[in-house]
Formats: sequence, structure tokens, C-alpha cells
Amino acid sequence: MTQTVSSTDPPTPSSTRPITRPTVVGAWHDRFEEILTPEALDFLARLDNAAAGRRADLLAARRARAHRIRHGEDLDFLPGTGSIRRDPSWQVAPPAPGLTRRRVEMTGPVTRRMTINALNSGADVWMADFEDATAPAWQTVIDGQLNLLDAIRDRIEFTDDSGREYRVVEASQRPTIVVRPRGWRLCEKHLTIDGRPMSASLVDFGLFFFHNARELIARGAGPYCYLPKLESHLEARLWNDVFVQAQALLGIPQGTIRATVLIETLPAAFEMDEILYELRDHSAGLNAGRWDYLFSRIKTFAQRGPEFVLPERAELTMTIPTMRAYTDLLVATCHRRGAHAIGGMAAFVPSKADPQAAERALTKMRADKDREAADGFDGSWAAHPALVPTCRDAFEAVLQGRPDQRDRQRDRQGDGVAVTATDLIGTPTTTPPWITLTGLRTNVSVSLRYLTAWVSGQGAVAIDSLMEDAATVEISRAQVWQWLHHRVRLAEGLVVTRDLVTELMDHEVELLHAQATDDRDHRHVDEARDVFVETALGEELPAFFTPYAYVRYLVDRPLQPAQRPTAEDLRRSEVVRGHEVRSEP
Repeated sequence: MTQTVSSTDPPTPSSTRPITRPTVVGAWHDRFEEILTPEALDFLARLDNAAAGRRADLLAARRARAHRIRHGEDLDFLPGTGSIRRDPSWQVAPPAPGLTRRRVEMTGPVTRRMTINALNSGADVWMADFEDATAPAWQTVIDGQLNLLDAIRDRIEFTDDSGREYRVVEASQRPTIVVRPRGWRLCEKHLTIDGRPMSASLVDFGLFFFHNARELIARGAGPYCYLPKLESHLEARLWNDVFVQAQALLGIPQGTIRATVLIETLPAAFEMDEILYELRDHSAGLNAGRWDYLFSRIKTFAQRGPEFVLPERAELTMTIPTMRAYTDLLVATCHRRGAHAIGGMAAFVPSKADPQAAERALTKMRADKDREAADGFDGSWAAHPALVPTCRDAFEAVLQGRPDQRDRQRDRQGDGVAVTATDLIGTPTTTPPWITLTGLRTNVSVSLRYLTAWVSGQGAVAIDSLMEDAATVEISRAQVWQWLHHRVRLAEGLVVTRDLVTELMDHEVELLHAQATDDRDHRHVDEARDVFVETALGEELPAFFTPYAYVRYLVDRPLQPAQRPTAEDLRRSEVVRGHEVRSEP
């Protein structure tokens, strides 16, 4: 069934299903009762009651669209929403308190130490990440909510195992907190309604909003979010309706919530205007989520033919034509609508062990940030506090005291910005790009190293001087699958076969076992191998590695399936009582 694209559809009415308080089936840990209060759970139930059925429809529509593209359907700008794109009159809401200056935004998981380091970083914004930088074990998720609760109320501190104390600087110097909940595709197995796992998106947003919205407003900011992995404006519309409902339930003025959307999927790149339009009263702009965007480009066309194969990851820079088209369109679209355009991640992790290498990396990063600032971005991301000054200096040099560059208008059909569908997708090649054995080995190695950390509960991991999150595995394992599927010939003459990939994988697993110090470490290496085999070497390419890895290894042990989970097991959160999904996968 084709997804509806009209922007004039009446809003879907809230479900009339009886509202059932969620059941906590995960373990209770210290202070969990402060977050999982009866009132907070009832609030989540109301959000779920209105949104769960539509979420199921939208996820089914994603799968249906992916199936059609796999079989030859082309991506293009939506004909049914052309009037929104052509209408010059509408604008998003002006920047909210605390979001007027966004030169540099720190990102990272919501651990206690990271929370304090981020608040002390000197950044303008801290993106508190429950998504790609967090391995969402139950205790990690609720501890993250507790860390936000304490940080917002000026009572957060931490002492590590070595006795080092962490405390936060004066409140006037702290960045604005913006929370990134998990994406629509993910569930939270430890909270159920009618035996169905809840949407992880609603859990993360709902608990943060319920406990902190009024406190944030009283302190001169507001409940702000980053929205990940959207694939259509209809998914943005659902978020907007959630925001409207949440504000109404707590008696908070409409438009207080502000959300920045990460354009990190190829389908969303064709609906930037529409996404801003759906969220216009709650919009804080768009972000160029570069790594996930590259993954989405690979995944979208992975099965279309060898002509859609991209170069290895090291060659996929922001200066290649398709990425330039993507960022040009994002900046032009945002500024035309009065919205902030936020640049991509600076992922380098400085090391005192090799000062010369660190200096070379900082020089390269500065060039990247100089390019973003010159292109019109209003700010950018950094993954480490040491990168904040470099990122800030790059934007200060261009902004020269101005808060942003929203007044820099770039007509998308003029002034050098005329982006077409072909520009975004790229022209298929007649022969596969130059791919090396080193590139293949790196994809296998980085995937297994990251996954070993992920199944042990770490979502942000320093690998080869880069701060990697889940996007690392997504790019790497998708490329391995695509190269294997099309039997790509490497520069050295070898053909990518399952035997070759298995040989490389087994070698890396052996190295990881050699570094393991106890039975737990050895188990995590084997679990990482299983996730890689499941998501990179199977007959089909799974849309994401996280649903399988989460259900298989991160949920509390009593909830883990006895057998390998099936697609139906992974979609149990979409089986909503009294609701029939209207789009088939």
C-alpha cells in the first residue's frame, strides 16, 4: 500500500482503547522509584494509547517502501506536497530560550560521568543521547533519566573507582540540554502494555518530559529534543501530535517543546521542507547526521545492483558530490524557513600518546568545521570536550558575534544550490568503485570491536582515535553485506566471498579473545560475532542491527528469548490490541 503524502489529511483521532498503566517487567534498581512513579507510568500510557497504532502503521509503511525501492522504485521529491515546498510564506517558530546560539553541540551517552563532562565542556548545547551513543540496557536507560533529573536540579556529582570526583561548573556556564530519545523502530522490553513492549521513543521522551519539563521552563529553557532516524514527514507529524498531547496533559503552553530533526536517512532528505512544516510550531531546525545518512544510502540501494556500490568508508567524505548536495539542500531549506542548520559530528578523540597524530587530526577537523561554517551551517557537533574550542573558533570566525547564519538565504534553485534527486542519490557507476582488502578488513574489525563493547553495555566507544557509536557498525556491516551480495572484486584481485569474510572475522575474534580477561569478556566477543553474522552475512540485510542485538543480548535475562528471535519477535511492540496495521511489510 502506498504511503499517504498529503499534508492536509485530518489528524488521526486518539484511540478509544482502554488506557492501561504500563507494567514494569524489568528489575528495580536504586532510585528507580523516582522515575517509574505511578503518575509517570500513567502519562506514558496516555501517549501510547494515542500513538502506538499509528507508529505500527508507519513502521509497516517503511518496510513496504523499502521493498518497493529494492525492486526498482526510485526516490524523488513527493509530488503530493509540492505546494508546501513552493510556498515561501511559512516559517518555523523562532529559536527558543537556550537555543539561540548553537555554534558547538556536545554529544554523548547519558552516563553520570559523561553528563558532568558535557555540562563542563563549554559547548552551547549538550545532546544527551539515549540513541546511537547508548547501548540501551534497562539499568542504563533509567539511570540516564536519573542523571538528567539530578543535572537539571543542580545536584549531580560523581566519584569514580579511583576516587576522582566530578562536579559541575556554575549554572550560567552550562550548555542547554537537548535529549535524543531512541527512534521509532525500537521498543522497550522492560515496560509493557497488554503484554506488548512499549515504544522506546515514547518511554525516553515521556519520562524526560514528565519529570523535567516544568523545571526546565522555570530555569529559563524548555524541554528540547533531537529526533532520530525519521524516514518521512508523516513520522514527524506523529511526533508533533505527541508533543501537542504531552503539553496539553501537563498544562504547558503549546510550542514550548522544540525538536531538531536529524536528516540521517535518504528518504528524509527528500522531505526536509515537509518535516519542518509538520513540526513548524515545535521545530528547532535540522541536523546533518552524516554517518547514519551514509549508512541509509548504502542500505537503501544495497540490493539494487553492483552499480550502486559506494567506495569504502575512508573515502566517503563530506566533499563527495552526493554529500555536498545533501548538505547544500539542508542549509538552504532550513534558512529559507528560519530554522537552524546544524552540521555533522567531529568524532576525533585526542590522544596524549601521539601529539603529532593529534595535531594532524585537529587540523583535518578544523578544515571540516571551516567548510561547514563557510557553507552556512549555524553550528556543529563534537564528540569530545577537547574538540569544543576548535569547533567554536571555526564558527566564530564566520559568525563574528552574530548568533547564527539564518539570514544567509540560498535559493535552492539559484545561488549555486540546485539539488535534484539524481544529485542526492548519485549516479550509479558502470563498475564498482575501488575497494581494498584493507577496507574490507577494517569494516569487519571495527564492527566486531564496537559490537563487543555494545553488548557489554557501552554505546560510545573510542576505536582507532575516533569516537564511534552505532552508526559505525551500520555503515561497516552494510558495506560488507553489499560487497558480499554482489561479489565485489577488490583492488588486489580477490572477490568478496563468505569464506573470505569469515576468515577475516575469525582472525579478529581470535584477537579479541586474546584480549579478554574473564569469562564475561569472552562471552561478549562471541555475542558480537553472532550479531555480526546475523546482520552482515545473512540472506537479507536487516534494516538495523540494534533490534536483534537488543532483544538477544541487552534485555534482562529473564526476558531474553530462548531461541534466536524472529522478525515477528522483534516487532511485538507493533502488535497493538484493537488496531490493524494498514500497510503490509
